[in-house]
Amino acid sequence: MPTFTRRTALAAAASLVALPARAEAKPVRISHGYSTGYLPMMVIRDQHLLEKYAEKAGIGPLDVTWRIEDGGNIINDAMLAGVLDIAGIGIPGYLVLRDRTRGKRQEVTGISALNTGAQWLNTINPRLKTLADYGPGDRIALPGIKTSYSAVVLQMCVAKTFGIENYAKLDPLTVGIPHPEAIAALLSGKTEITSHMASAPFSYQELKDPKVHRVLSTREVLGTMSILMAMTQKSFADANPGLMKAYLAAQAEANAFIEANRPAAAELYLRVTQLRVPMAELMETLNDPENTYNAVPLGAQGYAAFLAKIGTLKETPGSWKDLFLSDLHDKDGS
Repeated sequence: MPTFTRRTALAAAASLVALPARAEAKPVRISHGYSTGYLPMMVIRDQHLLEKYAEKAGIGPLDVTWRIEDGGNIINDAMLAGVLDIAGIGIPGYLVLRDRTRGKRQEVTGISALNTGAQWLNTINPRLKTLADYGPGDRIALPGIKTSYSAVVLQMCVAKTFGIENYAKLDPLTVGIPHPEAIAALLSGKTEITSHMASAPFSYQELKDPKVHRVLSTREVLGTMSILMAMTQKSFADANPGLMKAYLAAQAEANAFIEANRPAAAELYLRVTQLRVPMAELMETLNDPENTYNAVPLGAQGYAAFLAKIGTLKETPGSWKDLFLSDLHDKDGS
């Protein structure tokens, strides 16, 4: 599947800038990444659940197209260009785009959270036991430097270790590579990549190799937090309230499917991503109680506070409810 580039984003933006939001849209363009955190979106995709609930609401039939995109900067460019209607993204990447677009025609809003879990910093270098051991010769793979979820939570862990003023201490060591390519580079031992800030299932898969060990888990450092979410442009959400409700209903069914049918969900993951992950390792990931699926965000305000403190955001949102559609506001989020 072709990867969206900044150049195509800018070209698309130039051609789409004058287009208004579509009311109760029939063509819908959606993206998600590779990690198992996106599994609810993959279930929606594979089982055509958005079409199902849109039809029930009387706004179908929909023409839904899907693509896989990884890395906050790439996803944000695609959303700004107007070539995506709904995108799965790490919560920090969304917060950055929301801050940039607030009050503008392209302002974005959150639809729902997707999952909770952790990222693991794995390495093949036996010298690296803690963050303090990293030096100029080390390289850490993650989907996108500075803007991806992996990049931001690495900064948050660094800030916890060395102080907020040193949050960017390891940024020069990071290399932007999608997770599937990063695991291949790490395990080969033939590239500059010696560490990977990895999401599930790649984090679990790497540790099956005896030469790999884990330096840290973000859950151990930062606590339980939602990782991924679905976002859209506010104008699109305002013009398509029925579609937003249909999406939330589709996600609720997808979450129930994952909970009740984990082997089937694992097979679906492999079918959608076309990745070669052993079923046993995938089931280990899905059965780990650390990994859960819920539309209600946890810790969104914590990400925002950190990003505001380091100057990435102009201001800290007053509440997590400022970040998501009102459909979730009666829930117990954070």
